[in-house]
Amino acid sequence: MRIRKRELLFFWSLIGILSTLQAKMNDLSRDDFPPGFIFGAGTSAYQVEGAAAEDGRKPSIWDPYTHAGKMLDGSTGDVAADQYHHYKEDVGLMFEMGLDAYRFSISWSRLIPDGRGAINPKGLEYYNALIDELIRHGIEPHITLYHFDFPQSLEDAYGGWLSPQIIEDFRAYAEVCFKEFGDRVKYWTTFNEPNAFPSLAYDIGWWPPERCSYPFGFFGNCSDGNSTVEPYIVGHNLLLSHAAAVEIYREKFQAKQKGFIGITILGIWFVPLTNSSKDISATQRTFDFFNGWFVEPIVHGDYPSSMKEVVGSRLPTFTKQEREKLRGSYDFIGLNHYNTFYVYNLSNHSATRQRDFLRDLGSNLTDVRNGIPIGKRGPSGLPVVPWGMQALLEYFKQSYDNPPIIIYENGYGLKNNESLSLPDALNDTGRLEYLHDYLESLLAAIRNGSNTRGYFVWSMVDAFEFLFGYQIRYGLYYVDFKGANRERHATRSAGWYTKFLKGRKYNYKHIDLWKRISVSKEDGIHISTSLSVD
Repeated sequence: MRIRKRELLFFWSLIGILSTLQAKMNDLSRDDFPPGFIFGAGTSAYQVEGAAAEDGRKPSIWDPYTHAGKMLDGSTGDVAADQYHHYKEDVGLMFEMGLDAYRFSISWSRLIPDGRGAINPKGLEYYNALIDELIRHGIEPHITLYHFDFPQSLEDAYGGWLSPQIIEDFRAYAEVCFKEFGDRVKYWTTFNEPNAFPSLAYDIGWWPPERCSYPFGFFGNCSDGNSTVEPYIVGHNLLLSHAAAVEIYREKFQAKQKGFIGITILGIWFVPLTNSSKDISATQRTFDFFNGWFVEPIVHGDYPSSMKEVVGSRLPTFTKQEREKLRGSYDFIGLNHYNTFYVYNLSNHSATRQRDFLRDLGSNLTDVRNGIPIGKRGPSGLPVVPWGMQALLEYFKQSYDNPPIIIYENGYGLKNNESLSLPDALNDTGRLEYLHDYLESLLAAIRNGSNTRGYFVWSMVDAFEFLFGYQIRYGLYYVDFKGANRERHATRSAGWYTKFLKGRKYNYKHIDLWKRISVSKEDGIHISTSLSVD
């Protein structure tokens, strides 16, 4: 018997209470996971490459935005971790750690500086060199075609994602990538978190191109834009661009290159604040708007019924041909998972005459119930809720016929406290505990039948963060952003992940890894502030 989504969602909301639903494994290593399971770490182009004005790269929308001082810390990604000049060093660190794979993105404006037309030879050379270096070290490249850094030239030409012209330009860009790199790249995702940036950039006006309309903008000046419709137009064009890229890959490349293609969404888990029917319905509606917005079309060929009912004529419609192209347009689904929240219903939300994406939800989020947080808050202010990962994966298993899933992002940000000594900054116990506990939850989901195929830590090295600039550090490797050479230093969690990947079981709660990480020559490595091969 097929369980209705509302019942399924409420059932899995009980995971946080029923601790027996999650296996507790004090000791953990990669050997606990199925054979062939992929472990990696990730970054994205604008966040780590640097070299913003070198070798023919032209601006993305993030360049003028950050240069205008729009980030909370006034920073830019002009240099970032400078991976453009340090990729060999970084690949060496990945190899020493024992990563199976590295997830990164292509900078569209580095490879095709004008967004369409001529390929930049230097950009092509860089990505070929990075891919070849990974392959030489036995590390599988996982490439994201678009990770927020849209070419400014196309934004200026026709308004970027607001125009249907983008569909053909994205198809052409994707085809270049498949043709040039697909002989060595077997895992592709079209978009990173397409369910996040339409509202951030076209509703509240926080991210570039900072479009919004009064009274909905939180950060933009709201002189341009229409918050009531533009997020949905952008989402629609993203989905059609995804379908176009998948179509060209399957028609011209997949059979020969034998690769896989999917899309990566920000997978948030939602829990009803109470067991009232209104809160349960609001939770399902919120799930549909955040997650189902992009998953339902690629699985079933159309938007969730709740979105169509609430948004009405403001939500674009697919033609029959478009629905057919969207349905099944994935070989796997990527999930970036960080957050779990309580949801409660907002009464009379449908009576509001003017609504944007956030008001269409008809709900509010909170991380507190009866004065008790849903999980311990991390340094970024967000709650840490490991069981939310298992619940999310169980939902996908039941609701979407258990698709192949790769967890492409999961990580823990620490505040960039420059008053700390380097040893103290590297002693990231909170991150180590976070990774251990989320991997426990992931393993519990797999043992319960989830078809999850891989897990990637965010991030491999400290990066420019789109929400925080350099105020928060997610890296397994600490980057000295003040130093001209952007020196990397292994954190304590990097040491734990290395041992985990080498099949060594260590319980972080009982063993002081930081003091005992240098063990023996037989491991082939030692860890201090960096990893090296003996």
